[in-house]
Amino acid sequence: MSDQPINSGGGGESSDELRWYVIQCKGGESFRAAEHLANQQFEVFHPVLQVQKKRRDKLVWLDEPLFPYYVFIRLSTLASNWRPIRSTRGVLKLLTFGDSLPLSVSDELIATLRDHASCDDESAAHVYFRAGDKVDIMEGPFKNLQALFERHKGEERAIVLLNMLHKPQRLEMPLAQLRREN
Repeated sequence: MSDQPINSGGGGESSDELRWYVIQCKGGESFRAAEHLANQQFEVFHPVLQVQKKRRDKLVWLDEPLFPYYVFIRLSTLASNWRPIRSTRGVLKLLTFGDSLPLSVSDELIATLRDHASCDDESAAHVYFRAGDKVDIMEGPFKNLQALFERHKGEERAIVLLNMLHKPQRLEMPLAQLRREN
């Protein structure tokens, strides 16, 4: 952490308006930091993505931070009490630039991040399998064969293209039987 007191303000900004700042979190603790800051009545923005991952041979949707080590906090340089921030669980420090005073992040950047976080199509862009991915079939009658992932069919099933008899054949199978080729 810098030697400057955190409550010294926002990098030369003297107005009392609310501005966004960046908090660097301890490794893997951005969710904890965001929760504890919100419990202290701070306005916090922690952008997350929904991603699909395999857990115990099942595909599940998980929330992952867009910026794994950072959360945004909205503060006033004069009216906000900045002192509790540095001792909040999960917080490493307030991010500083150059002159070791916290600089604000533009409201436009936060608005853009919020707009993208609220898009319904966004979660579709982060699925575990994408069209054209090479996949290995791990179970069933086609075990140990390779195929091309074509598309999802519902939440638990997929359509793959398997080359049989010198021609690609469409097969429907459970997603849990597939593994993306490395």
